[in-house]
Amino acid sequence: MTDDLAGRIAALMPRAKADLTELVAIPSVADPRQYPPEACQQAAEWVAAAFTDAGLRDVHLAETPDGSHAVLGHRPPPPGAPTVLLYCHYDVQPPLGDDAWSSPPFELTERDGRWYGRGTADCKGNIVMHLTALRALGDALPVGIKFVAEGSEEQGTGGLEAYVRQHPDELHADALLICDTGNAAVGVPTATTSLRGLANVVVTVSTLTGNMHSGMFGGPAPDALAALIRILDSLRDADGGTRVQGLDANGRWEGVGYDEQQFRADAGVLDGVALTGSGSVADRLWARPAVTVLGIDCPPVIGSAAAVPATARARVSLRVPPGTDPGHARDALTAHLQSAAPWGAKVEVETESTGAPFSAATGGRAYTALDRAVQAVYGKPIAFLGQGGSIPLCNVLADTYTDAEIILMGVEEPGCLIHAPNESVDPGEIEHMAHVEALFLQHYAAGRA
Repeated sequence: MTDDLAGRIAALMPRAKADLTELVAIPSVADPRQYPPEACQQAAEWVAAAFTDAGLRDVHLAETPDGSHAVLGHRPPPPGAPTVLLYCHYDVQPPLGDDAWSSPPFELTERDGRWYGRGTADCKGNIVMHLTALRALGDALPVGIKFVAEGSEEQGTGGLEAYVRQHPDELHADALLICDTGNAAVGVPTATTSLRGLANVVVTVSTLTGNMHSGMFGGPAPDALAALIRILDSLRDADGGTRVQGLDANGRWEGVGYDEQQFRADAGVLDGVALTGSGSVADRLWARPAVTVLGIDCPPVIGSAAAVPATARARVSLRVPPGTDPGHARDALTAHLQSAAPWGAKVEVETESTGAPFSAATGGRAYTALDRAVQAVYGKPIAFLGQGGSIPLCNVLADTYTDAEIILMGVEEPGCLIHAPNESVDPGEIEHMAHVEALFLQHYAAGRA
């Protein structure tokens, strides 16, 4: 059966490429300030039609509290069989400037054996993975299926999280496949067992009633931008590690590590530039808080005037490791930013969003079935790794469905460059992970019989 299933999946790969080509061509950025909302509607309708064709029933669009649309569907289980939830999201990150791409971001382009385009990996590649697995199994689907495709995951506005709380019965299942992560590297089958939470804030610094001529007032007049720079610099120690007063910055990662040279290559670190912080790469990525200045509002270089800035602001993101409460982290970050202000500068800190970290329990039947599937496809046991990103939905699902096993997996791997220009996916990972998913459904059904 394994060889036959593998053959069916291989035969479906041209269709997978055609599907991904259509999906990538839809600029489904869930931010109406940047892209028309009709694109997200088009993507949602495409997903609904595709999964209806793949055998799911009552596939429909449901509006969530943030205004986005989730695509929902199901297929009842055979008598006595378990039900599995398949998750993905159809919205994508903005392309961050067409000039940074080697090919058009919303046009799937094959180059050096990879498929390039925004969303090829995150997360439209995972949509195609689900479709390929379902098509390969066809009418022999051994479990019940519940399906959800989120429409605003990249914006972090929490529409689906709120929808789950309001409609808890709709997504209840025995195992939840959250397919928005991936392997440690191509050919290294991986389940993500740890996610960092987040606390995002916007800090505004004010020093003057208005911008003042730098020739007449510069020197004694306090510069708001300079004050902001000092405040932001205080968030890091001498080696660049995150240091927020009141937060533990010495956590240790006990699982599989991350080779430093591999990380440098994956992250595109320039030659001669040191990594920031101390401890192992895995410690810094998965077990410790990490601060990033996401953006700064200040006068641009071109068009700037000879004036002392009266105000400046920054968007600051703090990634929070498991074991740290995100509310506590936000409060500590806020207090640190306020206390670090020089010269009595006025500081206002506005909370933008928070999300709790997540840790998965890996000792149940679903993980046993997944390991069997992985070994059949890749010839090696599954690896468990952390991830520095955040998926707040996982905590909502864990709190809502306390009896369900949650597995984070998918086609993404470091070479995909998700969220960056020139995002791509290895089509072999789509093929192999679709095979893993189909085998998992078979083994999980057999294990629950």
